[in-house]
Amino acid sequence: MYVLPATRTWVDVVRGYVALTKPRIIELLLVTTIPTMVVAYGAIPPARLILLTVLGGTLAAGGANTFNMVLDRDIDAVMERTKNRPLVQGVMSPRAAVVFAVVLELAAFALLALWVNQLSAWLALSATAFYVVIYTMWLKRRSKQNIVIGGAAGAVPVLIGWSAVTDNLGWTPVLLFVVIFIWPPPHFWALAVRYRDDYAAANVPMMPVVASLRRTTLEILVYSVVMWATTVLIGPIAGLGWIYATSATLLGGLFTWYALRLYRHAVSGVADVAEAMKLFTYSITYLTALFVLMAIDVLVRNG
Repeated sequence: MYVLPATRTWVDVVRGYVALTKPRIIELLLVTTIPTMVVAYGAIPPARLILLTVLGGTLAAGGANTFNMVLDRDIDAVMERTKNRPLVQGVMSPRAAVVFAVVLELAAFALLALWVNQLSAWLALSATAFYVVIYTMWLKRRSKQNIVIGGAAGAVPVLIGWSAVTDNLGWTPVLLFVVIFIWPPPHFWALAVRYRDDYAAANVPMMPVVASLRRTTLEILVYSVVMWATTVLIGPIAGLGWIYATSATLLGGLFTWYALRLYRHAVSGVADVAEAMKLFTYSITYLTALFVLMAIDVLVRNG
């Protein structure tokens, strides 16, 4: 039986359970979900639909992230960046965390299936299954393509947002899915340049660990260019206007410029952590701005 350490309070435990869900990652997922709903609806959808979809997506992502922390607690204990996570610190038992994750997933599926639609519920469940089984249990510790393939799970929220409004899928949500599928490699590999020693110590084959800095940054640059092209392509297919077209062009151009700077430093033989972190930080701003401006474009045109 797990006993709460005497030095910890119930407030610590509550905070620990919240931390298991990785709130900052969930925030980023929701930033892509809500604008996608606006694009699908052609205006701001009913508040109730947004609330239920966001709540269901939050519960599903929180459950998936909790499963991830349970399975990765040995890695987290080794890495400097993650050594303070709740399971490493013994805030709760792994069994309690698993129960928490299951409850979150059941609640997410029930909420989406009963009050949104069946398609969004199954998409949320599939994202969890992919993230936990394919990425966490299989790819993360075995393949340098872990982030590349695993990124599919993080791209599903746009499908959930679109299906919540339309109860179907089409080319626009598929292209939005592709954008977010392509986004994780330059985002996470830039971070991995900073924490290369951490991943190496944990035997996680992140690209900067198993490949040269030059090869890693070249792939970051290639993914950045492909992502840029895909975002521009979305405009005419989704019927978006000049606000989105201008935003996608400028935001993607700046992303590629950061990636190019990082590559040039690598070619010169410099492992420039500062440049890598600039790209990592901007990548978060990029994704947020791209989707928010996409929604603004729709609202202005249909105003």
